[in-house]
Amino acid sequence: MSSHLQEAPAVLPFSGLTQPANAAAWLDRAREVAAVLAIDAVARDRAGVLPTAEVQLLKDSRLTVLLGPAEHGGGAQRWETAFQVIRIVSAADGSIGQLLGYHLFWAWAARLIGTDAQIAAVEQLYTSQNLFFGAAVNPRDNDLVAQDLGAELLFNGRKSFTTGASVSDLLVLEGALKGSEVHVFAIVPTAQEGITFTDDWDNLGQRLSASGGALISGVRADWSSAAGFIDKEYQPLVYNTLNVPLIQQVFSSIYLGIAEGALAAALEYTGTRTRPWPYTSDPKESASEEFHVLEGYGKLRSALWAASALADAVDAELAAVLHAPRAELTASGRGEIAVRVAAAKQVAADTALETTARIFEFTGARATANNVGLDIYWRNVRTHSLHDPVAYKRREVGQYALLGLLPTPSWYT
Repeated sequence: MSSHLQEAPAVLPFSGLTQPANAAAWLDRAREVAAVLAIDAVARDRAGVLPTAEVQLLKDSRLTVLLGPAEHGGGAQRWETAFQVIRIVSAADGSIGQLLGYHLFWAWAARLIGTDAQIAAVEQLYTSQNLFFGAAVNPRDNDLVAQDLGAELLFNGRKSFTTGASVSDLLVLEGALKGSEVHVFAIVPTAQEGITFTDDWDNLGQRLSASGGALISGVRADWSSAAGFIDKEYQPLVYNTLNVPLIQQVFSSIYLGIAEGALAAALEYTGTRTRPWPYTSDPKESASEEFHVLEGYGKLRSALWAASALADAVDAELAAVLHAPRAELTASGRGEIAVRVAAAKQVAADTALETTARIFEFTGARATANNVGLDIYWRNVRTHSLHDPVAYKRREVGQYALLGLLPTPSWYT
């Protein structure tokens, strides 16, 4: 039986509030949303129901439009704020942090590869109506084909991973143009015949990320909506290739957020429930006084501060490029930021994996009980950090440090 048929714990409503007016207020709003998600994050993870209510929570809170233009009701915020918001939400629920991060990425994708007219149309559409993005985009799958019908494109095939698609309003489709190596992106309404979700996301972690597959049959899109194309010819810019650095920095935000959530949960557990070890020459009255516990948490807290500081710096560097005029970005400028993003990503992943695994050493055997739920943090980081091999990010940084080589833009660099 599909896990999506199970009854899910309710997510509390979050509506009727004034939209935040500045970056600090948006971060406060994210904390309010995180507090709601944290109430039953473990129970919702165990139930494994489609995150329809959670997406509505994001929409009601307006976090979904924080990057949108002010003239259409958006928050007009910068990516520095968006990265912090993703971290805050991920600390409470990594799956929902992923959904939000991917949505914000795809909402910005029109700016990455679209024409000026397409950017204006997409941003007005999603912001004014507060629509949620999912995507059927997986570059390792070449089995979604776009056929040229003259004024339209016809999409047929499948995608293995479509994070957020089954709970979205708008779906980004990516397919190879039939008979060529050219890839095209188009945005279509999700609720239509021809789009079927396979409901096959049954993985170790990120269980509420709605990342199962999709079957695409006879879905049409106007050629005029093919991102970056004018008269069926793609108009390239170096800026187009920021898609990979941007999504990779979103990944870092997710990992660091999950690690912060894990550390906070472990500290609370140790402070209130972990028992001291009596079989020692220097017994303590509480676990919080034990040397190995203090030393262990000191190491984890320091490492996470360090990883976050690197990510903060790269957030600012990447945001400066993202919010600058698109035509100004050079190939070398793009390469420099890609190396910095690769460094931040591998440090974030390593630190999050260590944090989420080692907390059990300082919480104790009783903390492995399923009703405690500390396992959710490691499962989530372990699952998502396998998206693409972190070793290749280390190699990119090593090639730059040793040989002065910059990453060549690709689907993963």
